[in-house]
Amino acid sequence: MAKVRGKKEAKLSKSKHKLTEAQIAVHWKEEQYFRPSKKFIAQANLKDPAFVKKFSERYFPECFDHYANLLDWDQPWRKTLDTSNPPFWKWFVGGKVNACYNCVDRHIAKHKNKAALIFVPEPENEPPLVITYQELYKRVNEVAAMLRDFAQLKSGDRVTIHMPMIPELPITMLACARLGIVHSVVFGGFSGEACGLRAADSGSRVLIYADSYYRNGKKIDHKGDADIAVATAEKEGQNIDKVLIWRRYAGHNTSEAPMIMGRDFYVDEVLKDFAGQTIEPVSQDADTPLFLMYTSGTTGKPKGCQHRTGGYLAYVTGTARYYQDIHPEDVYWCMADIGWITGHSYIVYGPLALAATSVLYEGVPQFPDAGRPWRIAERLDVNIFHTSPTAIRMLRKAGADEPKKYNYHFKHMTTVGEPIEPEVWKWYHEVVGKREAVIVDTWWQTETGGFLITTKPALDLMKPGSAGPAALGIYPAIWDETRREIKPGEDAAGNLCIRNPWPGIMQTIWGDPERFVKQYYSKYRKNPKSKKWQDWPYFAGDGAMVSADGYYRILGRVDDVINVAGHRLGTKEIESACLTCSKVAEAAVVPVVDEVKGRVPEVYISLKPGILPKKAVEDKVIATIETMIGKIARPKMIHIVPDMPKTRSGKIMRRVLAAISNTMDTGDITTLANPDIVEQIRVLVQGRHVGPLKEGPADIKMFGEET
Repeated sequence: MAKVRGKKEAKLSKSKHKLTEAQIAVHWKEEQYFRPSKKFIAQANLKDPAFVKKFSERYFPECFDHYANLLDWDQPWRKTLDTSNPPFWKWFVGGKVNACYNCVDRHIAKHKNKAALIFVPEPENEPPLVITYQELYKRVNEVAAMLRDFAQLKSGDRVTIHMPMIPELPITMLACARLGIVHSVVFGGFSGEACGLRAADSGSRVLIYADSYYRNGKKIDHKGDADIAVATAEKEGQNIDKVLIWRRYAGHNTSEAPMIMGRDFYVDEVLKDFAGQTIEPVSQDADTPLFLMYTSGTTGKPKGCQHRTGGYLAYVTGTARYYQDIHPEDVYWCMADIGWITGHSYIVYGPLALAATSVLYEGVPQFPDAGRPWRIAERLDVNIFHTSPTAIRMLRKAGADEPKKYNYHFKHMTTVGEPIEPEVWKWYHEVVGKREAVIVDTWWQTETGGFLITTKPALDLMKPGSAGPAALGIYPAIWDETRREIKPGEDAAGNLCIRNPWPGIMQTIWGDPERFVKQYYSKYRKNPKSKKWQDWPYFAGDGAMVSADGYYRILGRVDDVINVAGHRLGTKEIESACLTCSKVAEAAVVPVVDEVKGRVPEVYISLKPGILPKKAVEDKVIATIETMIGKIARPKMIHIVPDMPKTRSGKIMRRVLAAISNTMDTGDITTLANPDIVEQIRVLVQGRHVGPLKEGPADIKMFGEET
């Protein structure tokens, strides 16, 4: 159990350290600790401190054999880590394994009648669909047979899957993994053009789609995006041979888009020829690619993060077991989308490798009302809940007291995707978790494959606003631009780096190894010719600080730092201050050009239901920022808006707000969930008429870019 250091910590937190221009000023106050319950500790997978010691740097890299041993291998590995070609690490060299076998086949003997997936349709009048491990085995095999014999796909081929949250998505992914086909899943809310660009980059000649799905009470016609995707891919020089369409209701077409003869095929019709067929899982070398996950980044074309089979699967299985505390008897609900890395790691591969029951929900959490998630949790007896701070803030805004109305009980809750403000964390703990659940506030990235910073739920104290200590076998460092290390308790922040490789780290950027090295390793590598892993630290691109207790606080992307008269302020810290105001539901902070200070923050807030926009609210927000951070952070303006521009995954598009504040072009807003709000905000901020748009500085044009 982590120790509360009391006076010693308080003394360290007050120590004065002269900030360099390269560091990020920090004004966070330390929060109180929360203890896990004795009930949780008694049943936890990880409760022995001796196990933690096995992951000290002294035992690296062989410590990760513990994770690999959670899998069934066709052939054992002869070497844990090969560092001969840094930073292109090879994990579990010589080992052979199949991801689908480990997520499906090996559970049949003991768990064949247990639910593997529970699909909850958005329409509440449609009952949940339970897919047992036996049924999953049958369906995955039939789809694998179709992909091999009808689509003519084999190991090493790439397939682009553009699908919503329906059970056919993980079934298709597992079928690909069974054959060694590299899948590239595109978030269902992305456009057909985005799908086509990714298909072209990966060299996919088969697209897999759905005809329609439900979102926010509406049936979305998805098949039409396939035609756009094909045209886009062909424009990029990649021909698409087949488009396989899963129908939301087998045998019934719910899309108005026409089928193209010889190219488009309904999967439910094709599968009739493969009923009952089984396919032996194709044994894969541990370093064989399992999937590509494209992330937009802030500049350039989307980059395909390439993840390996053996190391990735071992890492997500180990982290799901020890940090999410997943047991086979648990009903686990991750409210992310499978189109993101969270869904790959902690809806599909991690939980299924542990024989858990994984819940898939099709639609919007607050549809038809803010009580929907808690009704689902109550009905399905969910005991592990996993979601993002964005979703938590949305649910808090829509119905802060709703969880109290339902008789569910979580033992464990995860938060992922961005820093969570202490005030929001406390609501999550007290109201959603009913003060029963432990919370792991995790930090990781698409590129990392799995959790890198998180509390060990039965061993560590929880602290709102802090992700926690490093995960097992992960050795972070915080450096400024001169590579001076910022030590625990310094009250300063810098660039978060990981000093060592780990099994879940991406292999490379698909087709662009030079970009991989430049983006993640060139900044802090000591010697380009060195073969030592110690000389190749991973640069995460996030700002962070570490308290005297060894807990890391993530401040967000270093791109999201506003330099105010030489003071580098983290936007997340200012947003967190705004959210301590009881009437504020959401906050977004963006930089605005200032002739004197260079940049100053401007604040956008939306209010809780029933609260009227008044100057008193603005004054309260300003006073709170000045009290918690200082007058240097005083915003140039407070804008109270009816809603924030958001992506389909619920993230606030801060670059759009930054563009409006600086009278710049807002760029492409077609992928927003609520594009109409942009003009409403523009009129509110700029008025009905505005002069010519400015080009604007690059740091503002790309500020807060969300994928």
